[in-house]
Amino acid sequence: MKFRPLGRTDLAVSEICLGTMTFGQQTGADDAFAQMDHAVAHGINFFDTAELYSIPPRAETYGATETIIGAWLKKRGRRDDLIIATKVAGRSSMNWLRPGGAMARLDRKNIFHAIEGSLKRLGTDYIDLYQLHWPDRPMDLFDGLSNSYRDHGAPDGVSFDETLSALGELVSQGKIRHFGVSNETAWGVGQFLRSAETGAGPRVVSIQNAYHLINRQFELGLAEVAMREQVGLLAYSPLAQGYLTGKYLNGAKPAGARSTLFERGQRYTKPGVDAAIEDYLALAQEVSLHPVHLALAFVTSRPFVTSNIIGATNIGQLKLILDAPRQLAPEVLERIDAIHQIRSNPAP
Repeated sequence: MKFRPLGRTDLAVSEICLGTMTFGQQTGADDAFAQMDHAVAHGINFFDTAELYSIPPRAETYGATETIIGAWLKKRGRRDDLIIATKVAGRSSMNWLRPGGAMARLDRKNIFHAIEGSLKRLGTDYIDLYQLHWPDRPMDLFDGLSNSYRDHGAPDGVSFDETLSALGELVSQGKIRHFGVSNETAWGVGQFLRSAETGAGPRVVSIQNAYHLINRQFELGLAEVAMREQVGLLAYSPLAQGYLTGKYLNGAKPAGARSTLFERGQRYTKPGVDAAIEDYLALAQEVSLHPVHLALAFVTSRPFVTSNIIGATNIGQLKLILDAPRQLAPEVLERIDAIHQIRSNPAP
């Protein structure tokens, strides 16, 4: 396992990060413990979670993933060996996130409430990387339909300065070490950098966005920001929620699979997605790579990626994932780019 710097901090994270959003719903505690043990044994020092998890979000399972990780940390005693990342929910009308059914926002009150819950569930005094799960301002993010910016009228989001000020207080209190953003745009990252330069709060160190063979939109603006500003990508969904394995082709609904159980694959059921996946599957076969390994190695090898967040519903899947190479031959990368020219970004 190789390690990469987390932004401009003194932390080095493994190039593979263990994603945990299935823990507590699809993945039971015993299998989650086995996955965390296996990940650490293979050199992973970076776990990613969120207050919202497990997924799909439900009031009944809110915080379940952090609770399982906390139980594992207590039993194994590995806290100081690991870099733990979690997230505070952004603007949301999910009425079970905050007391009294209040709307979740990225203001001081909400952030301070959320961090206390995460610290308690994780059984730790501090979070290494505290991430804003999605922006406070109104945006089209998870509907699987929009591929471009849509004006929502006059912005009414919590100001970047206010959010950074609250995060700065938490840094001063020792409750978080660094902060990152997630599901963010180049403009949003730029605003956080500007606010930090004016003294509003700490500097953003990472961007956790979706990135994979059929969604390379991060390259259109954010990649330059990531590299020039040293705010690297923590890439989530490198397998496009399993769609890049081919198991959902032609509308297939395999038993026990995430999209079969929860019907959350709207991003990957749009026109052009199956054709792109078929091309990448054919390439994987031609170059004698497992489709999982082709997809994962592509993401891990990108120069703007700090860590590739992999997730598995069971230990068998995790073992297959961790067998993936970290680099691809130049000729394979050329073939991927050739497919991308024809099939670019069908699943943003």
